[in-house]
Amino acid sequence: MIERALKTNLSAVRVSQHSLGSAEENNCEQMFGHVPIPAGAAGPLAVRFSSGQRADVFLPLATTEGALVASVNRGCKALSECDGVRTSSIHHGMTRSIALRMQNAPAFTKTAADKKCKMQNAGRQLRKSAKTWKAVGEATSKHLHILSYTIDLRSPYLFLTIACDTDEAMGMNMVTIAADAIGRWIEQYIEGLEMVTVAGNVDSDKKPSERTYRLGRGYEARAEAIISEEVLSSHLKTTASALLKVAKAKLTVGSKVAEAIGANLHVANIIAAIYLATGQDVAHVVEGSLADTIVTKANRGIRISVRLPSLLVGVRGGGTGLPAQKQCLSMILKLKTSLRPSVQLAETIAAAALAGELSLLAAQATHTLASSHKKLAR
Repeated sequence: MIERALKTNLSAVRVSQHSLGSAEENNCEQMFGHVPIPAGAAGPLAVRFSSGQRADVFLPLATTEGALVASVNRGCKALSECDGVRTSSIHHGMTRSIALRMQNAPAFTKTAADKKCKMQNAGRQLRKSAKTWKAVGEATSKHLHILSYTIDLRSPYLFLTIACDTDEAMGMNMVTIAADAIGRWIEQYIEGLEMVTVAGNVDSDKKPSERTYRLGRGYEARAEAIISEEVLSSHLKTTASALLKVAKAKLTVGSKVAEAIGANLHVANIIAAIYLATGQDVAHVVEGSLADTIVTKANRGIRISVRLPSLLVGVRGGGTGLPAQKQCLSMILKLKTSLRPSVQLAETIAAAALAGELSLLAAQATHTLASSHKKLAR
């Protein structure tokens, strides 16, 4: 029908049931086809997870950017030669912010002090009833548990942000359903509060924010490694002093001039490629890219680390169940660690990001970035 209406040929996007499974039922409305994205493999990358277990991980990277897979692969090789990458993570939970408004606000705001008092009283009522409204939210799914909450007052609005453990799913839909139930309960049982929206932007879902950068969201993951001068010379064709020089100019000064939220080289590249390959919600690369890469001098080499404050990943639900994405996910989770699979995935992404950061840093230090893209990406 589209081909007839537009008088165009769409044969290349025709659906393969084998590759897409039941995507038209669960993942995409009015589906007319699929757009294949090339997937390359980088690795093995030696990773020591926060559980203490070590694994050689292969990384599926779905991308159309030439030179990206080669660059990450080079970083993997260099890191593996230096005893690999150490990772760690913190589970902050998936968040959703309910925006509530004090009803009839203009009628009782005779003074600023009166307004502030009434807002604070509403906040106290929410805290006193937390046990009840938490139970209301948790009743919406057996896989959801509310870890914490915060209250922000900006008269006449009150923002209630809940942070949830969503088991093995990324859980955005799960948390939204829970937040909706909580908001409706508040409207009914706490006098004077009206739910304006279930998504009030304090959670900064799919948007950059200072709060996400500072406090984290989903999984906060870190990766770190020490690279010897020998490996820098043999695998990356550079030196510690050259890398430190670029890191200071680019990460410290350049990022500050730009007033960037997060100072890194190209973390978004690696996150997007793994998200696409494994069926994650790729729009969450926005939060994922709020990362910091730090390079310092170490004994006979450098220490390089990366902090990713917000990785929103899961191994169930969304696109993770599609045939191709499920197989790519199995590449990463082939080794079963004692970590929850979604934690293992988050820490693997952090390690992969470190490999990409190291390789690009070396390319800039040796002034081979342009020539590499000329050779591989044109």
